[in-house]
Amino acid sequence: MSVRDRIRIREERLLSDNWYVLKTTTFDWKRSDGTWQTQSRETYDRGNGAVLLPYNLAARTVLLVRQFRYPAYVNGHDDLLIEAAAGLLDDAEPEVRIRAEVEEELGYRLADVRHVFTAFMSPGSVTETLHFFVAEYDGAMRIGDGGGHPDEGEDIEVLEPMIDEALAMIADGRIQDAKTIMLLQHLALTVFRAAADDASLRRPGP
Repeated sequence: MSVRDRIRIREERLLSDNWYVLKTTTFDWKRSDGTWQTQSRETYDRGNGAVLLPYNLAARTVLLVRQFRYPAYVNGHDDLLIEAAAGLLDDAEPEVRIRAEVEEELGYRLADVRHVFTAFMSPGSVTETLHFFVAEYDGAMRIGDGGGHPDEGEDIEVLEPMIDEALAMIADGRIQDAKTIMLLQHLALTVFRAAADDASLRRPGP
């Protein structure tokens, strides 16, 4: 059975369209036991987005950004947030949008970009899906200082930690952004681990 066969929309009301779209919806949901239950939910539609973590395999580094996030601040995070470069799609294809974001925020024009997965980030209330990417980088790809657009309120610092330091920053709480944690763990478990295993196999025995 399709999910659409288990839901009947009763009423949908617009609560806010100031920045993004906030709605409240009342609907009937067909439970697993076959009975129908009336429920009400609010949904926040800010569009879909993309995020990318560049890595340098030889240097064992990654590129991150540090910036102020008001929602994190009002929830008790009294510091700037460390993140992977990201942005909303605004009707663009995910790879096109994230390449532009990386140039604006990090100052790098990347070559090959690889999509690794897509995920809902807060499906209990936010409709957004994020497209996750990784890409190799080196110094020759740098075309500027990054930093984002000041006229859009962006005040971005570019960071270049080693992968081991970035993972330690997750453990000690310096990195608390979910999308960034997901991509760092992905690189650690796949790209950097595979490179270490390959180097171990090539190392001559005693």
